[in-house]
Amino acid sequence: MVECPNKEKNLERCNCTYPCDRKGVCCECIAYHKARGELPACFFSEEDEKTYDRSVENFKKSN
Repeated sequence: MVECPNKEKNLERCNCTYPCDRKGVCCECIAYHKARGELPACFFSEEDEKTYDRSVENFKKSN
């Protein structure tokens, strides 16, 4: 993975509580979740993010 020049800035806004290598590297995070048919944590409220259910169905239900 290439180091993101915006990683520190991204981390200030990232609400993801799951430990992974993509945290703060938004393009990697989005690509990962897109490939799985999911949305990244930043699409969810803090409460909904903590469920780790990144499904589109969960997003629709929570919004």
